[in-house]
Amino acid sequence: MKICTALALCTLATPALAWEFTPSPICTLTHAENASDVRVTYDHSSRLYAISIKAAGGWPAASAFSIRFDGPAPNVISTTRHQSDGQTLTVTDAGFGNVLNGLEFNTSATAFTQTAAVTVSLDGARAPVQAFRACATAPVA
Repeated sequence: MKICTALALCTLATPALAWEFTPSPICTLTHAENASDVRVTYDHSSRLYAISIKAAGGWPAASAFSIRFDGPAPNVISTTRHQSDGQTLTVTDAGFGNVLNGLEFNTSATAFTQTAAVTVSLDGARAPVQAFRACATAPVA
């Protein structure tokens, strides 16, 4: 009985590593790991996508931001149109095909600047990314 209680408590204390999709109030894809939180959104009213990555070590000021996707469909995408408050780095754009493809078809993603980097697992991301895509392309009533 005590072992079962201890195992249950350990399970509750372990952070969820799942990718999750929610359609409301806007299309949202989230993932949390020990060193980072990732949030991808699509807002039908503004027609903009955004990716925000919160890093435990923060994001020092940098002139460029990139994401490297590793796995069956590797790719590196970069931008100079990012914003950071020191803890969370955000990129907003009207198109996110490369980001969504990277998340859906690979095994890991490394977000990085010249002085900081965070790697996240993409295990279990495929179905939530597909649901996110469907949400983002669904007609708005």
